Amino acid sequence: MENKSKELEIAIKAALEAGKIIEKYFETEILKEFKEDKSIVTLADRESESIIKKIILDEFPDHSILGEETGMTKNGGEYVWQIDPVDGTRNFANGIPLFAVSIALVCENEVIVGVVYNPATRSLFYAEKGKGAYLNDKKIFVSKDDKDHAIITASPSKLNIDRKLLLELYHNFPKIIRSDRILGCTAIELAYVARGGLEANIQLGLNTYDFAAGTLLVQEAGGKITTLEGKAWKFPENYFIASNGVFHNLLIEEVKKQKEKLKIN
Repeated sequence: MENKSKELEIAIKAALEAGKIIEKYFETEILKEFKEDKSIVTLADRESESIIKKIILDEFPDHSILGEETGMTKNGGEYVWQIDPVDGTRNFANGIPLFAVSIALVCENEVIVGVVYNPATRSLFYAEKGKGAYLNDKKIFVSKDDKDHAIITASPSKLNIDRKLLLELYHNFPKIIRSDRILGCTAIELAYVARGGLEANIQLGLNTYDFAAGTLLVQEAGGKITTLEGKAWKFPENYFIASNGVFHNLLIEEVKKQKEKLKIN
């Protein structure tokens, strides 16, 4: 991308520096700790978030930051960075190379910069509002495949009702699409939709820092995002369908059907 903004340049720098830390710990006997919600955290998560915050605040001291490990650092103003220092920590901690640094900048509930970096594969996805989406400096686009060729993923929150909905969807997906996956890393799933490796991703109630960067990638790559009901989606809504747009309505109908089956409003 030509003429990257300073914000995007700093986001890329922070992601790459955090990636070096994550690489250092990958496939080592790193200690796994468990949070109250049973999710995993490691030293890599903490060190990654620390370096990201330092790089951002050195350049933008008046920006606020919401990080998975340290919560909200509120500095006033309209700009808020959304940081997941290691999205897919369980994959990372178990030596599975599907994880990523996810960094996004939000202004007045609009994602304007997004970076997703997987240091295991050296895959650097980035996007800026109105300037397209890129993978390792090459412009990317969503696929044109229809339901007969589609690969779809979904990510649920830890709520039992979201997990039940996920199970019902995966039970019925084979009736309407070719293939489904659970990758265990929301940022990567959305990035793959953006580059045409997946055709769709359904998000069920995750945290904003999990998906903020990925949603911008999908939109800037020509994809479509709506609420589960098919209405216009706007950040920070965390129940949505992101797809290449080709069979989006079919996914809306399938989600509606399974929600009615489970009596979910």
